Amino acid sequence: MKIGYNKYRMDKLVFKENKKVSSINALVSLFGNFDENVKLLEKEFSVAVSVHGSDLTVSGEDESNVLVCSKVIDLLLKLISGGESINPTAVRCCIDLVAEGKADEIQGIMNVVAVTSRGKQIKCKTAGQREYVKAIRTNSVVISIGPAGTGKTYLAVALAVTAYKNHEVDKIILTRPAVEAGERLGFLPGDLQTKVDPYLRPLYDALQEMFGIENYAKLLEKGVIEVAPLAYMRGRTLSHAYIILDEAQNTTPEQMKMFLTRMGEGSKIIVTGDVTQIDLPRDVKSGLKDAVEVLDGVEDIAVVKLTHKDIVRHKLVQDIVNAYERANKKNKIEE
Repeated sequence: MKIGYNKYRMDKLVFKENKKVSSINALVSLFGNFDENVKLLEKEFSVAVSVHGSDLTVSGEDESNVLVCSKVIDLLLKLISGGESINPTAVRCCIDLVAEGKADEIQGIMNVVAVTSRGKQIKCKTAGQREYVKAIRTNSVVISIGPAGTGKTYLAVALAVTAYKNHEVDKIILTRPAVEAGERLGFLPGDLQTKVDPYLRPLYDALQEMFGIENYAKLLEKGVIEVAPLAYMRGRTLSHAYIILDEAQNTTPEQMKMFLTRMGEGSKIIVTGDVTQIDLPRDVKSGLKDAVEVLDGVEDIAVVKLTHKDIVRHKLVQDIVNAYERANKKNKIEE
């Protein structure tokens, strides 16, 4: 750690941390498009990041910020050396890992979860996603709660497809409560598939990406992939299947109990939902909230709570979620 003085304010000490970067390509990847990655670091830690040849310098008036930022950069360079591309999401992930003292977990985040039909590798992008995937692999029932954009549904589908390809299950069943239609789909035109399409489109999109459109259509026709509204699960026993219930915050406690008790031999159930987006009448308790309370401590059932830190969509989505959380807290205090 070098110490100097701010040339504009001689009364202020400036702390500097220097490091050598192996190649110009690593620097280009570290800085990102229009220097977006480094700008994020500079804003987060109130530091300046500069480069002279292969020397990278982190400088700032707060020694601890300089040191932490330097550790984050080391983590990012480790990702780059492993062939990873760096974007603001990866930067925020590394910031969180260093802040939580979990920098050594970066290797687990780099592990491949699944591969799409076009060869794209699907990996966890946050520590929370890593815990989610770990929970799915080690438990028969997993309940995942988190805001939009945290990858709850996408990762569940990716793991379902991987399980099918590895011959761990015989079929994939996707379901979702059609709250907007009151679970009464009869007034809509077309067959069952046409009626539920609007409610299950996110699941279709993920499956088509994993299997490819042609293979997906064939598996759907053969019944290997089954998509149906939650009401059609009643009375069935689902064995040797990977079963995903999406948008579970819009189930009632009775529907949730009915769904979970459909589980048969050799099956795995994944329940996903966002408790901040409940569309049920105000006097009806969410089955998702109820299940988390009732099933607490039951063996082989895991509850994973993702947060705004696990949002992997546009950075603005994180800001939107945070803004709504602050507004909700303010309203509760006023009430």
